Amino acid sequence: MAQSDNISKQSYSQEIPEVLRGLDSKETGLSQSEAENRLAKFGANELKKEHGKSPIRLFLEQFKNILIIILLAATALSLAVGETIDAIVIIAIVIAVATLGFTQEFRAEKAIKALQKMTASTALVLRDGKEVRIKTHDIVPGDVLLLATGDKVPADARLIEAINLKTDEAPLTGESLPVDKGTMALPSGTPLTEQVNMVFTGGTVAYGRGKAVVTSTGMNTEFGKIARMVQATKKEKTPLEQRIGYVGKWLGILSISVCAAIVVLGILRQLPVLEMLLWGISLAVAAVPEALPAVVTGALALGMYRMARQRAIIRKLSAVETLGSTSVICSDKTGTMTKGEMTVQKVYVDQKMFDVTGVGYEPTGEFLIEGEKIDVASETGLRQLLKTAVLCNDARLQNVKSKWVVDGDSTEGALIVAAGKAGISKEDLEKSEPRISEIPFSSETKRMTTMHRTSDNKKIAYMKGAPESVLNRCSKILLDGKERKLSGKDKAEILKLTDDMANQALRNLGFAYKELPQSLDGFEEKDEQDFVYVGLFGMIDPPRPEVKDAINLCKKAGIKVVMITGDHKLTAQAVAKALDLIEEGDDCRIITGEELDKLSEEEFNSKVGTVCVYARVSPEHKLKIVNAWKSRGQIVAMTGDGVNDAPALKNSDIGVAMGITGTEVSKEASDMVLADDNFTTIVGAIREGREIFGNIKKYLAFLLQCNIMEILLLSIVMLVSFEPSAAIALTTIQILWINLVTDGLPAVALGVDPGDPDLMEFGPRNPRESVFSREVKAYLILTPILTTSLLLIGYFYHQPWLGEQNLDAARTQLFLAIVLIELAIAISCRSLRYPVYKVGIFKNKFLWLAVLSSLGLQLLVLYVPPLQGIFEVVAPDLLTWELALVFMIVTFGGIELGKYVSMKRNGKLSSR
Repeated sequence: MAQSDNISKQSYSQEIPEVLRGLDSKETGLSQSEAENRLAKFGANELKKEHGKSPIRLFLEQFKNILIIILLAATALSLAVGETIDAIVIIAIVIAVATLGFTQEFRAEKAIKALQKMTASTALVLRDGKEVRIKTHDIVPGDVLLLATGDKVPADARLIEAINLKTDEAPLTGESLPVDKGTMALPSGTPLTEQVNMVFTGGTVAYGRGKAVVTSTGMNTEFGKIARMVQATKKEKTPLEQRIGYVGKWLGILSISVCAAIVVLGILRQLPVLEMLLWGISLAVAAVPEALPAVVTGALALGMYRMARQRAIIRKLSAVETLGSTSVICSDKTGTMTKGEMTVQKVYVDQKMFDVTGVGYEPTGEFLIEGEKIDVASETGLRQLLKTAVLCNDARLQNVKSKWVVDGDSTEGALIVAAGKAGISKEDLEKSEPRISEIPFSSETKRMTTMHRTSDNKKIAYMKGAPESVLNRCSKILLDGKERKLSGKDKAEILKLTDDMANQALRNLGFAYKELPQSLDGFEEKDEQDFVYVGLFGMIDPPRPEVKDAINLCKKAGIKVVMITGDHKLTAQAVAKALDLIEEGDDCRIITGEELDKLSEEEFNSKVGTVCVYARVSPEHKLKIVNAWKSRGQIVAMTGDGVNDAPALKNSDIGVAMGITGTEVSKEASDMVLADDNFTTIVGAIREGREIFGNIKKYLAFLLQCNIMEILLLSIVMLVSFEPSAAIALTTIQILWINLVTDGLPAVALGVDPGDPDLMEFGPRNPRESVFSREVKAYLILTPILTTSLLLIGYFYHQPWLGEQNLDAARTQLFLAIVLIELAIAISCRSLRYPVYKVGIFKNKFLWLAVLSSLGLQLLVLYVPPLQGIFEVVAPDLLTWELALVFMIVTFGGIELGKYVSMKRNGKLSSR
């Protein structure tokens, strides 16, 4: 390949053939094998960015906590004065704790990397002369891009075809208005902002379509040059991470203060200074919740990964916590609430209604009038209508592995399928009447027009769109092969028929054509006048069967569902009724975009709560709807797939883009991408968001009550023990071990708990609600008081002041009882509101595996003689086991009884 920096820099000043030669490419694109060679040579088409943390760095970062560093330093000092075994065990436990922390963070890091791969953008290119959709990082110099409205420009490229093409280049040039593009060579030295025959990385196609050959990729693009200067990025924390970090900081300060006071007290009581330092630091390590922000980040990241496996790809970590608070879902109808598999059922032309048989995208079926098959070849008007529908169309019908699929919009695909049933081929028509210009569909005009040159050198324009929009541009009608004036009566009859078909849940499109003057070179909106009306297609897009249940689930969960569509009001009403969105007795209104325009902001804000269906709306209306709901303090999820949906997606609390039909611009503006374009996936993601927040609360309740209990217990023993040796209720190693086996695996398992069964049976969480809710506070106050009281009884029952044997027995009692109690509390924490039998005590298999693993490790320490000496414990006798089991049962029973009483007081399982 003869590419050089000079060719890519000067391509704007070269003619198209010269550019293609310089890049060793052609208009039909590269071969797949050549593209692979170039990818190996030039590298991926991506901007260099900070690499994720390596596993080694992640592991080493577990030791950056100042308390761990101090503990290791003190351990080293202990090693120096001969306490070898204690020092080695402490180091081993610290490494085990670090390994557990590393495992959690590594899983979260892997989950985020996997999500980044899922959200990688794609582009349409020509490879081996065929249209292929590839990941943008696989684009190479010489690739031929196919650009359409809504696409992000993936690389710097020289245009070789431009049809009414306009691009938004604000990210690169700061130009606020879309730039008109062309293909003519420009003078050498033309400034970047005036290189109108080029498209640049980071820009978006605002209008029209085009074809361009890639000149630069990755860091060699104009955008890449800027990126070199602004490489540093700062990862933003979510609001929940910030709140938890703040709480963790103050709890840490409080814990360290208490630990320091206890150490000072121990030293004053003539206890060895080094021993007290080690002991105090160990208690601080166990008690200080320095991992809280990391726990939250990990839970959110792993939640993102779980959602991705359920087809909801989260693009921003903060969206996970916001999802649980969602109170309004504003959803597009077509393809999200419906299957998005359009099938033409009725065709109206020449004042005759034709029924069309067949389902799906297979071009097999018949045209009938009152049940009788007709010969399409004898129906001039019908053939003209089908021809118009096929030529004014950007979709493609392909047979892939014996299955018919549509590449492009499903509505346009249905039109091609209908024509195929009449033996009309899109490929053949395009050869005889190639497209030479077009006005793309827009949600504002609700129509599309294409301009073609016929085989006898005539110019004809074909139009399709909403029936009323098309009729407004027509002055004639085609009847029995002849054109005549379109009367007011004709319009009224067609619109009446449109209403009747819409009542049958049919989506309707009108079609027209116009012969153009030979002198007309381009085609603009002002030329869309005096068309000849041909006929009407009625298509069905059946509702997704699972959406009905999802909407009913939203009603139970206190989530308002709003349907938004560009379809006719009556079509929207019929679909809404089929989905139970509108039911008898509901206070539910349907309004159109036209009616919405007549309402002032104040009027609409006061009425928005009663509107459940919007018809014939544009993307600008979506923004108005979002703002109205937000003005009422609601948390709004809004779906969108087009370029013009981006403002509404950005302004909503949760912007939801379509993974299949969505433009790159809409995906870029969103917080979440639906891989399957399915409404049910949104509801599943909201449930997951609620579950994640609930699991964070469980984790915190379990972790912090354990820490509070340890500080209370050890502080009280230090204060009330009149014998200095008995003042240390647990040794340094014992404290660290308890921290490992209780705060480790069981706490992690709670982070992936299935959640309460009534998760979707109460209203959305207030986004300002503290993670320290009523039930969490109850755990943090009542549980430590109960457990500390029981453990003090067990410790002093053994009279540790009477000698070393009694002290070992007392410590063994505490050592065993604390672990049993904490493991029982972990099981109880499966729900903070309901007794575990209500939520399924064995439902979380990971938790039971964690509990049994921790118990097994504890038994090894208690019964393996070498470990007994290291941990300064004795084999528990029957009384020790009886007391520990009684304490465990009393604690577990007390917590469960409290939840049962609270549940009964609230009256039902689903109450809060």
